Parts: sequence; structure tokens; C-alpha cells
Amino acid sequence: MTKKRKSRGRSKGDRGRSDLVHCARCGALVPRDKAIKVTARYSPVDPALAKELRERGSYVPTTLVTKYYCVSCAVHYGIVKVRSEEERKTPGRLLHKRSWAITRRPVPGT
Repeated sequence: MTKKRKSRGRSKGDRGRSDLVHCARCGALVPRDKAIKVTARYSPVDPALAKELRERGSYVPTTLVTKYYCVSCAVHYGIVKVRSEEERKTPGRLLHKRSWAITRRPVPGT
């Protein structure tokens, strides 16, 4: 039987069952290796106030907030994009970084 993805949509390889996490949007239980993980910095202080406090020399703490999304919510809210069969064969982030590096390479002799 044909497979749509080489990894079967997961990153567990040949391991057995993986832990479940709750989706941050809909609350569905999703395997941790299948869920889309988004880590963002969160500051309890307003950005304008934080800038003023930093100028005066104080330290404004930030915390890392990690959220997990199911595939349905990640696609619906634009966290991940739907890619064609050819685009799915290459990792999106690596392809993006390589193309950026190629376009930014300096021209020899100038």
C-alpha cells in the first residue's frame, strides 16, 4: 500500500506508543511526536513599558511558552501550510534557509 509521507506523519520511527498531549486550540489528544510544537517568548509586561524599563537599566523577564497543536488546527490557523507532493519530499525549513543563503551569497569580483 502506498504511503503519503515517508515518516507516516510522525517522528517516532520504529518506537512504540508515544505520550499524548492536548491541542492548545481544540483540546484533542494528539501523540507528542505528531503534534506541531510552537515555542514563543511571553512577557507579562506591555512592550512599550518594557522598552522604557530597559532604557532605565532594569531587567524585564520573559518566559518560554510551548504549545502543541493537532494537525487540523495547525493547518486551519496557518501555523503550517499545505504543501504539494514534491514540496513534502524536502523539509520546509531547511529548503527555506538554503534558498535564503544562495540569494544572499556575495558576487565574486565586486
